[in-house]
Amino acid sequence: METVTQLTNQLVASYAKAGGINHLDGKNLPSKRVVTALTCDLLRLLFPGFFDEKLIHSSEIKVETAALLDSVLGTLEDEIRKALEYQPPDGLVKKDIATEARKLTVDFLGSLPRIRELLQTDVQAAFDGDPAAASKEEVILSYPFVEAIAVQRLAHELFLKNVPLIPRIMSEWAHARTGMELHPGAKIGSYFFVDHCTGTVVGETVVIGNHVKMYHGVTLGAKSTAGGQLLKGRKRHPTIEDRVTIYPGATILGGGTVIGAGSTIGGNVFIMDSVAPNSLVIYDGLDMRVLSKNDKNAALDFQI
Repeated sequence: METVTQLTNQLVASYAKAGGINHLDGKNLPSKRVVTALTCDLLRLLFPGFFDEKLIHSSEIKVETAALLDSVLGTLEDEIRKALEYQPPDGLVKKDIATEARKLTVDFLGSLPRIRELLQTDVQAAFDGDPAAASKEEVILSYPFVEAIAVQRLAHELFLKNVPLIPRIMSEWAHARTGMELHPGAKIGSYFFVDHCTGTVVGETVVIGNHVKMYHGVTLGAKSTAGGQLLKGRKRHPTIEDRVTIYPGATILGGGTVIGAGSTIGGNVFIMDSVAPNSLVIYDGLDMRVLSKNDKNAALDFQI
């Protein structure tokens, strides 16, 4: 039977042999546990009374908010400082990292009212777009989409500020909880709704307009990632214009692919080319067809 000493020696030996997955003697990394807890607290700030264990009265909201903000500010500042120390932006010297971390944290927290305005449109879109929704309260409390898009919009702000590591930790936590992967780099307009969520993937350079509705199993991805790191910074994922609906299982690929405004993408289609505005793309079991909604003689009357 192996002793603890023997097991320790074997494991430490593997640290030397398989060194590519160690992080020893380097910069102190942001804590996944702390970032997760911070994300939960940020959700409490975005949706007061919904992510708390106790009822918050309006008479207490200022005091409660101030206390939570103070806690979040200090903890998030520490995590951002660690992220900047790990991967400092160009031109940022070590002595200025603490000051920059404080500034980024305050600026980020200052964006929360604007994020709330966007999230209000998302909740409205979810309620309006789902006849099974009994109330907006039900949508916020029980729909995985709300948590996923809220975390994405938070992480997107940090992504735009070039904060390393933390945005992806946040979005992958939401991915694990909701089954939907929304990369923090994706640009997502207002009144966005994904029904059911599960299996939906939205890549880093996706651009989504306003009033877009999607369903489960949709992939907005890259045509190929064979180039690996050489593709970094390039537009690899599609653009979805305003008022587009994308049904389950659709796959839309490519940085040059644009789905025109007002289009409907049917289930299980595979698209790597742009689609004109007001198009209907369907798969009939044999072929994919692109129809124009403007064609009054079209055989198919498709109501969204």
